Amino acid sequence: MKTMMAVSAATLLSVSAMAQNKALLFKEQGALDKAKTEIDNNVNDPKLATKAKTWVSRAQIYEALANDAKAASLDSNAATVAYESYKKALEVEPNGKMTKEINDALSGQMLYSAMMNQGIRRYQAKNYDAAYTAMSMAGTINAKDTTAPMYAGISAQQAMSAKGEGANRADYMTKTKQQFEKYAENGGRDVTIWASLAQMYNSDKETDKALSTLDRAMKMFPSNRDLGTTRVSILQSSGRMDEAINGMKELYEKNPNDAQSAVNLGIMYDNNAQQLSTEAKKAADDAKKGGKLTKKLADEKALLDTYMSEVVRLTAAIKKQPKSAELKRQLTDVQAKIAEQKTKMAEIDQQVKAESAKGVDGAALQAKAAELGKKANDTKAIARDYYQKALNTDPNNFEANFNMGVGVFNDAVEMKSEVDNMSMAEYTKSGKEVEGRVCGKFKQALPYFQKAKAVKSDDSTLNSTLEQLEGILKQFDEKKVACVEPGK
Repeated sequence: MKTMMAVSAATLLSVSAMAQNKALLFKEQGALDKAKTEIDNNVNDPKLATKAKTWVSRAQIYEALANDAKAASLDSNAATVAYESYKKALEVEPNGKMTKEINDALSGQMLYSAMMNQGIRRYQAKNYDAAYTAMSMAGTINAKDTTAPMYAGISAQQAMSAKGEGANRADYMTKTKQQFEKYAENGGRDVTIWASLAQMYNSDKETDKALSTLDRAMKMFPSNRDLGTTRVSILQSSGRMDEAINGMKELYEKNPNDAQSAVNLGIMYDNNAQQLSTEAKKAADDAKKGGKLTKKLADEKALLDTYMSEVVRLTAAIKKQPKSAELKRQLTDVQAKIAEQKTKMAEIDQQVKAESAKGVDGAALQAKAAELGKKANDTKAIARDYYQKALNTDPNNFEANFNMGVGVFNDAVEMKSEVDNMSMAEYTKSGKEVEGRVCGKFKQALPYFQKAKAVKSDDSTLNSTLEQLEGILKQFDEKKVACVEPGK
């Protein structure tokens, strides 16, 4: 009996080995369809399914399917099946002789390639979710890889884009950032991925992460201007203008011949100047408002004094004519007006006090408006200086020419408002002289716009501004105004 049992066990082992060897033989012969059929039968055999070798053989065959462009159609999920088969092998024999071999295979090149190929085919078929699953798994198999996380992140982006409004944006953004972050950590050297990761952090209001990502990228790519520009843009959009300007200055100082950096600095200083001008105007308006209220209260007080004087006069007159109904009627009317006037003055006084409670100080506000106005003009001058630096390097730079023209044009508009607000007497005295300077200032803008048009003739904003400028200069010409160009 013992001998028979030993023979039976040997026979079983022989059958198991033969079954596996047959499947693997088909694989080696390139007959992957037959290998698949054979191994699928084996794993459905209750006895063979308990052997780690059976599942390893299945994993190897399915790896081959996934890595073969023609045979892959036998099972589009072949790489996943291979991965699960290796896992099953560990499950059926947790501490078997093949454990090390299986673990090596789970992080091996064959399985990685199989999973990547499966992901690529899913991506090509526009099944982006499945492509993400496969490629992110490939990145797990080879933890130091950069290709898999890069394409996994791109697949997540494509899936989100394909689904449009129906996409779970937060989920896809998280997946993409995780994969691109892994790509970055593994030393990926595609600048666009680094920049994309930073922009995603920024769009999700994770500004510090966005800036940190760009700082890491700039250490890897110190000569890349786009990364620095993106960093400055993020600082700007988050309201950190001083840091943004300093960052752009650093970029410009590294390459003073970079016209675009000079233009960017000009734009940034222009934006600052515009903000300062807005604040100056508000301070001036607030000062005027406070002054108007004080003047209004004084005017109403003067009117009240007039009414009070009238009461004194009427009272004296009534003493002389105590029976005069007309005088008494007049006194009653004046007293009613006094009551109305006091109510009105009380309301204005409350407004004055409310402004005072806000810390409104007319004189201080006027001083603040003047200071802010000077800062705005100084900042504007710096912007022009950078535009000029850009033009010195690149005379055909569209933005530098256009922005310089706009700045001069706006100066002329401000000067023209002085003429428009002149009284007839003021205009008679000095209007023509001021108009000459206004015309000259408008004329200074013309060459910049003409140069910009020579560079980009189809820009609608430029063309409409140029048309408006030419119309203004024509009006001055028709009025026989002698244009006198002031300093720029």
